[in-house]
Amino acid sequence: MQSPTPAAPRNRIWIKALTAVVIVAIAVIGYFSLAAKEAAPNVTFTGLNGEKITSQSLRGKVVMVNFWATSCTTCIKEMPQMIETYNKYKGQGLEFVAVAMSYDPPNYVLNYTETRKLPFKVALDVQGDLAKSFGDVKLTPTTFVIDKNGNIIKRYVGEPEFAALHQLLEKALAA
Repeated sequence: MQSPTPAAPRNRIWIKALTAVVIVAIAVIGYFSLAAKEAAPNVTFTGLNGEKITSQSLRGKVVMVNFWATSCTTCIKEMPQMIETYNKYKGQGLEFVAVAMSYDPPNYVLNYTETRKLPFKVALDVQGDLAKSFGDVKLTPTTFVIDKNGNIIKRYVGEPEFAALHQLLEKALAA
């Protein structure tokens, strides 16, 4: 039996390395493919006026769910652009639910909503169940974009880059 040539061990090392890279690449692609198709939780939002809004009632629409608080400076800073975004796309099927965090006093939320004339649905999360359902949201603002099939397609922690958000919305609304 002949011993392998010196090039054979090097070739085996390259083949093993290449195989490892391919496996890692497939795993990364699979992870991001699954993450992009994560189903939004099946929840019921309770609006300030007591109106119940279910996840099921929002199917067929692109939805933004924005967790915010009146004490959050970034939330307050981004709110005018959130209003502009909603007004720009509501005619194309965008729904928007602003969810006030459990620590936000309901009377503060109501006052802010009325004085700023927020044009979208505002819900209270008095027990924190909505935040828990959406992956235990703790940081505000946190915004989820949900496609027409009820899948989360983007999660923003902090203020989104609005031009990119608008491109994402346009793509989701056209689908």
